[in-house]
Amino acid sequence: MSSVTVVGTQWGDEGKGKIVDWLSERADIIVRFQGGHNAGHTLVIDGETYKLRLLPSGIVRKNKLAVIASGVVIDPQALLEEIDELQARDIAISPQNLVIAENAALILPLHRLIEQHQERTSGSGIGTTLRGIGPAYADRAARRGLRLCDLADKDYLRTRIRSLLEHHTPLLNAANFPLPSVQELAEPLEQAAARLLPFAQPVWRLFENRRHAHILFEGAQGIHLDLDHGTFPYVTSSQTLPAQAACSSGVAAARLGFVLGITKSYTTRVGLGPFPSEQNNAMGERLGARGNEFGTVTQRKRRCGWFDAVLVRQAGIVGGIDGIALTKMDVLDDFDEIKVCTEYRIDGETWTRLPPHPFLQARCEPVFETMEGWRASTKGARRWADLPAQAIKYVRRIEELIARPVTMLSTSPKREDVILVRDPFA
Repeated sequence: MSSVTVVGTQWGDEGKGKIVDWLSERADIIVRFQGGHNAGHTLVIDGETYKLRLLPSGIVRKNKLAVIASGVVIDPQALLEEIDELQARDIAISPQNLVIAENAALILPLHRLIEQHQERTSGSGIGTTLRGIGPAYADRAARRGLRLCDLADKDYLRTRIRSLLEHHTPLLNAANFPLPSVQELAEPLEQAAARLLPFAQPVWRLFENRRHAHILFEGAQGIHLDLDHGTFPYVTSSQTLPAQAACSSGVAAARLGFVLGITKSYTTRVGLGPFPSEQNNAMGERLGARGNEFGTVTQRKRRCGWFDAVLVRQAGIVGGIDGIALTKMDVLDDFDEIKVCTEYRIDGETWTRLPPHPFLQARCEPVFETMEGWRASTKGARRWADLPAQAIKYVRRIEELIARPVTMLSTSPKREDVILVRDPFA
């Protein structure tokens, strides 16, 4: 058995969907191990574009098993809508090719109300997607949340909902939100149960029984949105590091295999939070326009800036990254000069890491190294020989600065346009 664990090394949106899809051809099982339907992966296969939110990228391929592990929080209606969308496009989805962890936590409509209230009352807010993901994770941590297996017993389900409502009623009343009844929350879940429960399994046992399978673990967001190691409080509500794949799936950490960090050739971020290398100017607008930087799920415009080597080097250390897949090289094709952030200055002092304190993060001044652009097309390149010399020089400099090798290089949204240095499954 060999495995590959894929994570983002920045703030998400690094192009994981294409790389995961490319790798899924070599895998038997593809596992989504954290996050919710706030994170999207875009796949382009044979000219067809698929935008996935909860389903693992392997679901669009035949003879693959897709798994949603217990670290994912599931909105039942959103998941069923996504299944229906794909089935309408002749993608077969059944318990034979999709498994959902029986202990995965559920998102209820009241979680969206709670998140709306939290964003409205927390000053500047965090910039969440308002899909109820944070409150669902909070209820899980507080041991009052619902899980997929709860749908199997109507009486138990309604008891759990009643307890959940009792806890959240004071907040909902204070926010002047209409208070849902137990029946209003229970009935959609009871209807969804008939369709979702056939997918439910103990995924830890599935992996134990398939010890020789090639497994691809697929993360959402990026390492700097991790609840522990990200730019807190401007982070997601789950652990995004590779180790979470083991916790969520019930496999030994030693089975995570090669850890591949997906890394954009520049830097983007959605929502609020620190961004030292951001170009809040015409250059940032140019990067965003060339890179079509809008969120897959939310269509929110992404903030853009130059490559931040400090950020990615730190992600490589805390994530145990073995190699990176560098994406969207073609976006930089038309620039005379390209900059790379090599360190920060805070009040005149040099920093080679991103500090954890928001008040220090806000004072980070990027130190840029300027490189000559290549002013030639890299789009669609599939061999090193197809790249301009300056583009290769840029890649080599990134490798030096982040102390990690580039094992894959993506040169367009098409899945075939990849330069492979090392097959992570080899």
